[in-house]
Amino acid sequence: MGAALQVTAFGLALLSTLFLLLATCTDCWMVNADDSLEVSHKCRGLWRECVTNMQDGVRTCDQYDSILADHPVKIVVTRTLMITADLLAGLAVPTLLLGLDCITFLKEDPCAKLKLCYGAGVTLGAASILGLTGSMWYAVDMYVERAMLVSHNVFLGVHYDFGWSCWLGMAGSTGCFVASVLLTCCLY
Repeated sequence: MGAALQVTAFGLALLSTLFLLLATCTDCWMVNADDSLEVSHKCRGLWRECVTNMQDGVRTCDQYDSILADHPVKIVVTRTLMITADLLAGLAVPTLLLGLDCITFLKEDPCAKLKLCYGAGVTLGAASILGLTGSMWYAVDMYVERAMLVSHNVFLGVHYDFGWSCWLGMAGSTGCFVASVLLTCCLY
């Protein structure tokens, strides 16, 4: 039973780490919601803004000036939280791999393998909290910004919704949390 939980937690941790990395690197955290009136599809991300022409499929992207340039707080905080979550989840996966019962590393010391699994679970829990905080921070800030514009009767011509990168960040964080619970609570 323990080996099956370990392998399940490892698979979930690996997939969730991949989701977190993809969410951080991709550029569709916000997408324009009204495609019926637009001739282009706009995506905004943490690193750049891209526009795809719907008629000919040409995609152009504008990189943000610099990592150190003045950016909105939601972008800076989300970048920081997501990169930290990526690093923690990336550290937890090899640690968990070494702690699996089916791996011969430290086979003579089951207590050390147990500590590796538990440590990976705690690290995945921290990564899930940071990733979910970053994804939710971005989503809530975007929602509040849109609500403020609507309450002041400001129409910018483009209505943005949560993009697939934001959802991917939330899914990756949730998967890391479930893997953390499996490793820290259910395994022992």
